[in-house]
Amino acid sequence: MHIIQRKILNFLQKAKVTHIGLSQLGRIVEKKHPQQIKHHLEQLKKNGFISWNSDTGAIKVLEPIKIISSKLLMLPIFGAASCGPAEMVAKESLEGYLKISSSVLGDINTKGLFIVRASGNSLDKAEDIKGGPIEDGDYVVIDPKKKNFNNGDYVLSVIDEHANLKRFYKEEDHVMLVSESTSEIPPIYIHPDDFPNYMINGVIVRVFKKPKPK
Repeated sequence: MHIIQRKILNFLQKAKVTHIGLSQLGRIVEKKHPQQIKHHLEQLKKNGFISWNSDTGAIKVLEPIKIISSKLLMLPIFGAASCGPAEMVAKESLEGYLKISSSVLGDINTKGLFIVRASGNSLDKAEDIKGGPIEDGDYVVIDPKKKNFNNGDYVLSVIDEHANLKRFYKEEDHVMLVSESTSEIPPIYIHPDDFPNYMINGVIVRVFKKPKPK
């Protein structure tokens, strides 16, 4: 996605405007020429990120999950999450969509599902994940609907705005986030007093492998 299109999309997601002119939007993304803004809006519309009426200025960011046929979904990709130390900054900017057949997802409720790209190898021995284990660059499907987590769940968590993919265990006085890796990566321990700076964004339900170079 072009950097100007990313700026436009991020602004629209945060501002939640319903109408905007080309000149006004140009000032926001620091582009003076309305025709440039028009071009990028047309591309965002063509690729299914927004609906836009060029005559009225009516504009809307489309729902994250889009059904493009009776059995084909487009799940949003929201940046990367670390599979090593919790050092990958959590980003909610929309990078694009991954086309997936609903039949591949099986009985999973697709409402709210989204994708993160794995960065690192801390779950490269996680054989219990459907489609796993998770290797660097793989597409990881996250279900944010689950609120109560069980020991052994694989989760996407955020600690001090750093996203990571780990296995979840709750002990008597702390939460432990564990790697299952060919490398020696120590666990992360979270005390209840630190829970305000820690949250689980969802549970891992499926992995899609990145294409292997030939």
